[in-house]
Amino acid sequence: QVQLVESGGGLVQAGRSLRLSCAASGSIFSATAMGWYRQAPGKQRELVARMFSSGSTNYADSVKGRFTISRDNAKNTVYLQMNSLKPEDTAVYYCRVVYGSSIYWGQGTQVTVSS
Repeated sequence: QVQLVESGGGLVQAGRSLRLSCAASGSIFSATAMGWYRQAPGKQRELVARMFSSGSTNYADSVKGRFTISRDNAKNTVYLQMNSLKPEDTAVYYCRVVYGSSIYWGQGTQVTVSS
């Protein structure tokens, strides 16, 4: 069982930046994929950014050029750097890590962007 703990969310003005962190209780070196998802009120959870074990990444069109996913294997931590934040980025952000057929989610961290 792997536990994921997100941090770094908060209230920020539009145009500013935040960095989210997702600390895993186990090694992420062997993870198949790591990603960040978000869910806004009344909407379905959606993919924001994803990184595969190969190092390849993909991003939602709405965040391309503004958000960057990265990892630190030594710290077993996945990051999401969010720049040029917009009010429509407001959501609960969740970390997800996949090990083969096992999927783990964090508890989520709230990001609120004011206009």
